[in-house]
Formats: sequence, structure tokens, C-alpha cells
Amino acid sequence: MLLRRWMWIVWPAFLAAGVMEMLVFAFVDPLDLPRFADCAQTSRLGVCTAAFFVFWGVTIMASAMTCLLALSPQEVNGASSASA
Repeated sequence: MLLRRWMWIVWPAFLAAGVMEMLVFAFVDPLDLPRFADCAQTSRLGVCTAAFFVFWGVTIMASAMTCLLALSPQEVNGASSASA
């Protein structure tokens, strides 16, 4: 059950991070960002890769919060269903 819950969290987050990546970098050149403008050896691909993992981490946290809020109080507190 834990593996299934992880897949409920990670897979939608992966898809959302991919969509965010496409939307952001369709309008923004990665090398025009002020933080990466001074780094001559930073490539566009490197900036896009780092941004993808940041987006993925943020959406994993959002998906994890959604799964946490979907749990019953008994599941959150660790009580067995037999005692409820």
C-alpha cells in the first residue's frame, strides 16, 4: 500500500513538473535569468534540468499534502481499523 501511495504522489508530480517546465521555458530563456546570467559555463540544458527537479520537488510536496489531507484521522494517528 505504501508503494501505491508513493506512486499517487510521484507520478502526478512528475507530469505537473513536465508541464510547468514547458510553460516556463516556452516564454523564458534560461540564460536570461539573473542568477545564471553571470555563469558563463552554465548551459541552457543545465538550467532546464535543475529547474525541472525544483518543479518536481515542489509538486511532490503538493501531492504529498493532498494525500495526507485525504487520510482519515484514524490513519493519520496510526489507530487500527479494528478499534475504530
